[in-house]
Amino acid sequence: MSNLRVLSVASEVFPLIKTGGLADVAGALPGALAPLGIAVTTLLPGYPQVMDRLSGTQVVHRWPDLFGGPATLVSAEAAGLALLVLDAPHLYRRSGGPYQDAHGADWSDNAQRFAALAFAAAEVGAGVLGSDPPDVVHAHDWQAALAPVYLRFARAGRRRPATIVTIHNIAFQGQFPAGLLGTLRLPPEAFTIDAVEYYGQIGFLKGGLALVDQITTVSPTYAIEIQSSEMGMGLEGLLHHRSQVLSGILNGVDTEIWNPATDRHLVAQYDAQRLDGRQRNKAALRQRFSLSDDAPGPLLAVVSRLSWQKGMDLLLTALPRLIADGGQLALLGAGDAALQAEFAAAATRHPDRVGAVFGYDEGLSHLMQGGADMILVPSRFEPCGLTQLYGLRYGAVPLVARVGGLADTIIDANDAALAAGVATGFQFAPVAVHALEAALARAARIYRDKPTWRALQERGMATDVSWRRPAAQYAELYRSLAERR
Repeated sequence: MSNLRVLSVASEVFPLIKTGGLADVAGALPGALAPLGIAVTTLLPGYPQVMDRLSGTQVVHRWPDLFGGPATLVSAEAAGLALLVLDAPHLYRRSGGPYQDAHGADWSDNAQRFAALAFAAAEVGAGVLGSDPPDVVHAHDWQAALAPVYLRFARAGRRRPATIVTIHNIAFQGQFPAGLLGTLRLPPEAFTIDAVEYYGQIGFLKGGLALVDQITTVSPTYAIEIQSSEMGMGLEGLLHHRSQVLSGILNGVDTEIWNPATDRHLVAQYDAQRLDGRQRNKAALRQRFSLSDDAPGPLLAVVSRLSWQKGMDLLLTALPRLIADGGQLALLGAGDAALQAEFAAAATRHPDRVGAVFGYDEGLSHLMQGGADMILVPSRFEPCGLTQLYGLRYGAVPLVARVGGLADTIIDANDAALAAGVATGFQFAPVAVHALEAALARAARIYRDKPTWRALQERGMATDVSWRRPAAQYAELYRSLAERR
C-alpha cells in the first residue's frame, strides 16, 4: 500500500491550541491514519502558544507580504505531529485567543488572518515547496475553507490536488464584507453565486463548499440535517445541490489520552471490570463542586459551551425535576453571560445539589467523566459531539438529545433495547423541556436498578469510540479522490 500525502489545514490542533472539538480531531486523526499508509502534515497558524512548542524548525518558504506583512512557512514537529506553521507575526502573534481578543470580541482582521491560512494551504497544494506535494488538501471549517477557492482561481497550469472541506459546525461560516475581495487576493470572477458570493458578502465556508471536490461532516445524521432549512443555516440549498459529494464520518477519540485505566487526572484509575474506582472519583468530584455526599439520585455532569445551541436554557428549566428526583449537577463551561449568571444563581439556591465552575479545565473535565454517574448533552443541534463519546469510554452514562452525532452514537435505553441488551444511554426528542424532564426521570428510575445500570456502563465502555473505523473511512475517501484527480 503506497503512502498518500495529505495536507490537513486547521485553525487549532490539540495539544498545541484548543478551543473545542475541532482541535481534538485535527490532533488525533493524523496518528490514526499513519498505519493506513496516509502521511498527514498539519498546517496551522503560528500563534504564540504554537511557536513556543515547536522543535526541529526549518523555514521552507517566505512571503515578503502576506496580507499586510512578511510571513514564513516553518516545517517543524510537536506532540508527535508533522507540522507546517504559518509564522505571520502581524496576524497571529498577539495575546488573546485564536479568534477573539482578551475581551471576547472577534479580531477585526479575522478575514485576513484565516484567508492567509487558506492561501498558504493552496500554495503548498500547488507545489510551492517543490518535491512531494500533497495528494489531498483537507480543510477544516470556515477558517480553512478558502483553500479550494484559491486553488480553483489560481493561474492556469498550476498543479491542483484533490480537496476536501469538513464541516465541524455549520453555524460558524466566516462571512465578511465584499469590499475585502481584492485585499484577500480573490479575483472579481470569484464573487459569484457559484463561488464566494453569499448574500452580498464573502462567504468563506460557502465558497469552499461550492468549489471543493468532496464535503464531509462529522456524523451521518448531521450530513442529512444540514440539507434542511431547520439545520442548514442558509446553506441547505447548496448542500442539497451537492449532496452527491456530501457524506458524514463520525469522529473518534484518542483512546490513549482518554483511558480511565491510565488517566492521571483521576483520583482512581479503573476499567470495566473494576468500576469501584469510580466511587473515589465521584467523592472527589463532589468535593470539588461542594456537593453533598448523600443525594439518592445520580450525579450528572455537563462539560459544555454555555449557549442556546447546547440546550443550556432547557437544562436550567429542567433543574427542578433533576433535583426532585434526587439528582445532582456538576457543570463546567463558559459562554453566554446570562446563562452563566443563572447557573451561578442555581448553585447558590441549591448549594448541596448544584455546583458550577466557569471556564475550561482539561484535567477537571477528565475527573468529571471518571466520577459522574451521567454525562448530559441536551444540544439543539450537535454535528458529532465528543463529550458523549468520552462518557461511553469512562462509564458516565450519556443522556443526549436525539440529534446529529448524538443520535448516531448512543443507543437509547428503551424497553426493547434494554431487553435486547444493547442500550448504552438515554436519548430524548423533541429537544424540549418536557422531553428532557421525562428522560431525566427515566434515567433516575433506572439508576436505582443497580444491575441494569452496571450493564449500561459496561456496554458503553465496550463501545469502540476510537479512530479505527473513522480513520479507515477517511483513508478510503482520500485514495478515491486522489485516484480520480
